[in-house]
Amino acid sequence: MKVKWKAAVTLVLLGASVALAQDKSAPPAAGAGSENNMSAAAPVKSMGGAEYVIGPEDVIHIMVWKEADLTATLPVRPDGKISMPLLDDVQAAGLTPIQLAATIAEKYKKFVSDPRVTVVVTQINSKRIYLMGEVSHSGPMPMSPNMTVMQALASAGLNQFANTKKIYLLRNDGKQEKLPVPYNKLMKGQEMDHNYMLQPGDTIVVP
Repeated sequence: MKVKWKAAVTLVLLGASVALAQDKSAPPAAGAGSENNMSAAAPVKSMGGAEYVIGPEDVIHIMVWKEADLTATLPVRPDGKISMPLLDDVQAAGLTPIQLAATIAEKYKKFVSDPRVTVVVTQINSKRIYLMGEVSHSGPMPMSPNMTVMQALASAGLNQFANTKKIYLLRNDGKQEKLPVPYNKLMKGQEMDHNYMLQPGDTIVVP
């Protein structure tokens, strides 16, 4: 009986060792590698929303699904166009990311079966505002979508000499306007209608 019992234990241990060796040598399941690659890929940060209109000097990332050779990050030229592999120049300025993706996908149908294109704006350079005076970072600043005067001031930073009672916004909308910015009240959540939505070319002055 003891011999039979020992023989049975030996068979069980032998079977477990074989199974463990098979598990270690087994190839990964189909798709596992691609999933790992996808998770390792760094996401591209979008600086413009779906309604953002692309302009000259913006930088855009164009991804064609499963076509690495056609995926690229490109600046929009001053003439508003971009150059894509296999394609002639493509008009980008004046289009939203979704509209541009649809245009590129249509053009790639000659070369790719069912092209799936994604366009992301990674840098906004076509729309700028300007800050002058007692701010930490003066000069031009890229204008993010729906940026307000308080958001711009927060990004620029006020220095210790800033006169927060006399901040104003200069806007050239056919004629130049000088719009007061009641900074201290806005900080308290008051007079929020003076937290102006910025337009390209606006200048914020901090005396």
